[in-house]
Amino acid sequence: MPGSTETTSVVQPGSLRAWVLACRPATLTAAVVPVMVGSAVAHAVGAFRALPALAALVGAILIQIATNFANDVFDHEKGADTEERLGPTRATASGLLTPRQMRAGLIATIALTLVPGIYLVAVGGWPIVAIGIASVLSGVAYTGGPYPLGYHGLGDVFVFVFFGLVAVCGTVFVQANTVPPLAWLASVPVGAIATAVLVVNNVRDRETDVKAGKRTLAVRLGKRGGIAEYALLMGMAYAAPVVAVFGLGLAPWVLLPLASLPLAIVLLNKLATGEGRPLNAVLARTAMLLLVYGALLSGGLVLS
Repeated sequence: MPGSTETTSVVQPGSLRAWVLACRPATLTAAVVPVMVGSAVAHAVGAFRALPALAALVGAILIQIATNFANDVFDHEKGADTEERLGPTRATASGLLTPRQMRAGLIATIALTLVPGIYLVAVGGWPIVAIGIASVLSGVAYTGGPYPLGYHGLGDVFVFVFFGLVAVCGTVFVQANTVPPLAWLASVPVGAIATAVLVVNNVRDRETDVKAGKRTLAVRLGKRGGIAEYALLMGMAYAAPVVAVFGLGLAPWVLLPLASLPLAIVLLNKLATGEGRPLNAVLARTAMLLLVYGALLSGGLVLS
């Protein structure tokens, strides 16, 4: 696999490092940020509870890892991870883990989600059962099953809903036993920037995705459509704090995320002018933007 020789040469098949690579640690910000922002919302409404917040964080990370394992094995089996792959090394495609090992890891990780899940159900009741089951099934169905979401242009909707609305509002719910308007509003920028990470991925891979029969929005709309979607998502993200201050009457501290706007503009320009493997840096920095934005928003909510 181009760009992966150095990685695979120092990682032994079946080793702990192979499993760590399959977990894709760089993607875990997408699991951490929604819980961080949701907990800040809970704090802002006077309902922060440390144990439910911690359980939500552990559960979110495990579901993210399970989703990564599912993507790794199902993309390989569907022929999406070929020698032409431009993204980071995939464990199954590179031979570091067999499909059987990856499926076993997927099942084990899903089973581990029951540990924080049972506690969260005790705290939040039946809605947590629905959220947990839907999150796990959607993570697997993103690339697996008879109608993989990511292969039919639904990946963007999936990410926005589950990494934004569901994750943030669910985190607030297990602490406050309600979902205030602020939770819905705070979930929008989190979901938007998480989706923007996917947009970069799909713009980069649109040519190889066509060969694999993967009809992402970037494939359907082309690069210009992907750039427009990225710009729209960033616009949503940076409008949310303004709405929070002038619409919900929060203190100006909530405007702190606007400090990261210059980075978003730079990344939009790099997405528009870049192509192929150089977009890996744009993807990584968009994921970093999600973390920076989430930290600033969380800080602003706590200070307000």
